Amino acid sequence: MMPAVAEAPEENTVAPAAGDTFPRLLRELATQRPDEVALQEKLYGIWQPITWRAYAERVADFAHGLAQLGVERGHVVAVIGDNRPEWLIAELAAQSIGAAVIGIYPTSIGEEVVHVLELAQVRVVVAEDQEQVDKIIRLKERLPLVETVVYYDPHGLEQYTEPYLREFTEIETEGKAWGAEHPGWLDERVDATQPADVAIICTTSGTTALPKLAELSHANLLTMAGHLGEVDPMKSSDRYVSFLPFAWIGEQMLAVACGLSYGLTLSFPEDSSTQRSDLREIGPDVMFSPPRIWESMLSDVQVRIDEAGRLKRAMFGWGYNIGDKVAEDRVRGRTPGLGLRLKHLLADAVALRPVRDQLGLSRLKRAYTGGAPLGPDVFRFFHAIGVNLKQIYGQTEICGIAVVHTDDDIRFHTVGKPLPATELRIADDGEILLRSSSVFRGYHRNEESTAGACDAEGWLRTGDAGYVEDGHLVVIDRAKDVRRTADGQLFSSAFVENKLKFSPYVEEAVVFGGEAGTEVTAMIMIDPATAGAWAEHEHLSYTTYTDLASKPEIYELVAEDIVRANADLPEGIEVQRFLLLHKQLDPDDDEITRTRKVRRGVIGKRYADIIAALGRGDAEVTTSSSVTYQDGSTVERKIPLRIFDLATFTVPRGRGRRPVWSGRR
Repeated sequence: MMPAVAEAPEENTVAPAAGDTFPRLLRELATQRPDEVALQEKLYGIWQPITWRAYAERVADFAHGLAQLGVERGHVVAVIGDNRPEWLIAELAAQSIGAAVIGIYPTSIGEEVVHVLELAQVRVVVAEDQEQVDKIIRLKERLPLVETVVYYDPHGLEQYTEPYLREFTEIETEGKAWGAEHPGWLDERVDATQPADVAIICTTSGTTALPKLAELSHANLLTMAGHLGEVDPMKSSDRYVSFLPFAWIGEQMLAVACGLSYGLTLSFPEDSSTQRSDLREIGPDVMFSPPRIWESMLSDVQVRIDEAGRLKRAMFGWGYNIGDKVAEDRVRGRTPGLGLRLKHLLADAVALRPVRDQLGLSRLKRAYTGGAPLGPDVFRFFHAIGVNLKQIYGQTEICGIAVVHTDDDIRFHTVGKPLPATELRIADDGEILLRSSSVFRGYHRNEESTAGACDAEGWLRTGDAGYVEDGHLVVIDRAKDVRRTADGQLFSSAFVENKLKFSPYVEEAVVFGGEAGTEVTAMIMIDPATAGAWAEHEHLSYTTYTDLASKPEIYELVAEDIVRANADLPEGIEVQRFLLLHKQLDPDDDEITRTRKVRRGVIGKRYADIIAALGRGDAEVTTSSSVTYQDGSTVERKIPLRIFDLATFTVPRGRGRRPVWSGRR
């Protein structure tokens, strides 16, 4: 069944003037466009639409229910779970009575959950399903302030007897009855909300410690949405597929702030396994994803091309070359010649558009990436196939975005220019400083960190190093991670890592060395999907991830791509040695954040022996791995890891520099 999205009779391209808080914006939209689709969720293969009127009614019912549970102005309500309409209903309901919302990543466990709930003094938690409810139950003794847990997926919870558990629909039903007895009560609360009120509390990435809780007001978020709309106008008929966690500022930025400002239709995929097919079915107009999503899409294309026949590979290769030339002209501000434009029309029809369609990007007007650097090669690939992908730069503390590419001025190595009414300055030590009305209120219950976040003039200290080039911001890396090579050139591990991750077989890379004359080495985590597909194609048998990563053939496969990456790196920072780690980096082990940023401090301590062996040039290093079985028993295993020296490796003849579209056959 096709998505049930009604086209708007008129298209709003500016934020509604009277809506200066989220609840007032929702009330306006429910009045102006009551029967148009606001949200839709796919259940059992069918899109279930929710109109703006129904959305506002459910928010009102749940707000009345929260009031009955004791939630008042100034309180904080927590939500933990995947993206569903109930997530937003709970958020808008809490904000309607003057409370704030804090999101918890659905993959968070133990100490992370306790840290957030304790620091925010949460009394009511809205949890998605049995998995999330079980987390709270296990931690309940450490969470004395939590009085009520409301769940919105009752499957598996029918026999639970904990007195503090309540079902979402039950709260709505009770709230509806209470609201009927107190007419006008909620309207008074919505009228009392102020732009300066805290709307959401977002956790920072927490790369070095437990995350801080950044307070963002309605005014912070809505001015950000207005400034972004000046650069990239949005229409009320635009579609947005919401699949990134609402706990992340990136999703709050576009799905919530821009969604309510411009009346976008939000669609929620059925589950993680159907995201790609649901994305293709909806065909969003606007999209925002971190680099890992774009890198994953590129890997999928590369694998498909590897597996395609010779004719299809040749056709895509020809089309890609044409698209790349057109993209190069456009990013340099040149208009492609008539002959090239005609070739591009044909190339797009037979080679490029089918690829965009397979990825679900056929209707896309513009797409954003942020949260971490995206490699220039990946960036270039998407422009070559006709995707208007733009880099953004920002932080949680400035509502996720402060700098962005414009449609007519995109450079693959920069993150663009500041948004309107946003000031950018580079400090004497190279740190990027930002100032705008979107800078956050401060860290929740953390005055010391708040005092250090901005200087006396209101400039936000980002902690990142960078420089300005022709008005564009170039981000080097976190200031503390920028080093100098022996000849004095600036060296960023992230720059080398992004080059390595252009390989479809590399999921993650962590680079070491490079300063004071030391050689550059890398710890590589392979992508089990693409590397596994290659192994199957080559009839290479394996059992586990560890087994696959230890195969000599996989080492040589990755070595080929590292040699190609080295060819694009400045002299002195080419990778000399690498090893394939026996496991993937895991946020549950504190090795990466929930937004998949590497915690270099943890990596440096946990894998100190491996890093030292890479630096010495050993042929092998042995590490230990703890395996826990279903009965609870634990066994410590010793795992030998090969260190691959690229000085002794030669790319097999006939398999030299490989374009992104070519196969390995």
